[in-house]
Amino acid sequence: MAIDIKGLKEFVKLAKDSGASELIYETKTMKLEVNFGSSSVMHSMPMQMSMAQASAAPAPASAPVVSIQSKAAVVDANLHVVKSPFVGTFYGSPAPGKPAYVKIGDKVKSGQTLCVLEAMKIMNEIDADMAGEIVEICVDNESLVEFGQPLFKIKK
Repeated sequence: MAIDIKGLKEFVKLAKDSGASELIYETKTMKLEVNFGSSSVMHSMPMQMSMAQASAAPAPASAPVVSIQSKAAVVDANLHVVKSPFVGTFYGSPAPGKPAYVKIGDKVKSGQTLCVLEAMKIMNEIDADMAGEIVEICVDNESLVEFGQPLFKIKK
């Protein structure tokens, strides 16, 4: 099911007019979610699109965050997902201006550092738990990640 811009606007208006802080509509093939009052955008699924991603500046607290997730993407049996072990800030490189630990297409070994998650001012290295090729980096640098949120997809 595809949703046109008119349908998307009606969905956002419905959520806003009802005073809801969050509204979710889900079918077998799609999930549509509006969240008012969130200044960060979650990048939890590869097919997610967000209106807030269009601007480089952080969204104001009153701006809605709208995401559309396609459930048509079937999980490939050859892909392993490295998930966040805790809530924190994702850093893809050891320091600002330094090269990223990994990029798409890199071959990684088990135990190799993929990123750093900062939690409570402590920097925690997140290592690959298997060897393979990085096929997707699921989050942006310096973004807040939730427990269990996918960080990387590794092709076996």
